[in-house]
Amino acid sequence: MASLVPYRSMFGIRPMVPSSLFDVVDDMMDFGSTSLASKAFPVDVEDKGDAYEVKAYLTGVSKENIDVELNEGRLSISVSVEEKEEDKDKNYLQREFTSYSATRGVYLKDASSEGLSAQYADGVLTVSVPKIVEKQNITKIAID
Repeated sequence: MASLVPYRSMFGIRPMVPSSLFDVVDDMMDFGSTSLASKAFPVDVEDKGDAYEVKAYLTGVSKENIDVELNEGRLSISVSVEEKEEDKDKNYLQREFTSYSATRGVYLKDASSEGLSAQYADGVLTVSVPKIVEKQNITKIAID
């Protein structure tokens, strides 16, 4: 092994002579890895009949860094994590945590803005979104 850090040009690609096919595949997977898409968090949406249950997996994020809102049927979950000042002065040999923000949105066509609830425990945000209950105005009509 020549180095622990692979050679990268300024465009994130190795020289044109890869040592193996795995190096080519690694370059394709690594290209653009610093984008916000790599910081996206997984979300599950379940239809419970009278409500939707949305679970966002936010391991390592504190409750204060999470923002949840419902706007015209679109549920948005935003996370904003910033590096602490005390961590900037440390002499890390390797550091993979950086400041980032990410937002995931889910469109729930018949979501009600009343009765919403959210709980955050063990790195999982669970949002319960009730559905709009359409009142059926059925009127019996007498036939003459």
